[in-house]
Amino acid sequence: MSFLGNVIWLIFGGIIGAILWSIAGLLLCITIIGIPFGLQCFKIAGFVLWPFGREIDLGHFGVGGLILNIIWIIVCGWELAITHLVIGLIFCITIVGIPFGLQHFKFALLGLMPFGAKIH
Repeated sequence: MSFLGNVIWLIFGGIIGAILWSIAGLLLCITIIGIPFGLQCFKIAGFVLWPFGREIDLGHFGVGGLILNIIWIIVCGWELAITHLVIGLIFCITIVGIPFGLQHFKFALLGLMPFGAKIH
């Protein structure tokens, strides 16, 4: 089922989402300060490309990860989380869209705290 969900996901926006996250990562990697944030964007892009059958484990960060997560939330994390929450709620209106909405809820969590998150 996860393979079929991932194929449908790719056709209906997964590739576009992964490309956008990758472009954001490239733009953030232009500066030395933005490299850690750009690397997280690449991690999220890989997750956006193939989300079904994968889970997020949050909270494995030290002091440096906590500081980077706070900076991430202030700069762009809360906007990304709200965007994914709204898209997830829109998908959950229909029964067919519920699995896709649940994936957007995962992205909202990852959009809030990408540092220290383990995707498996």
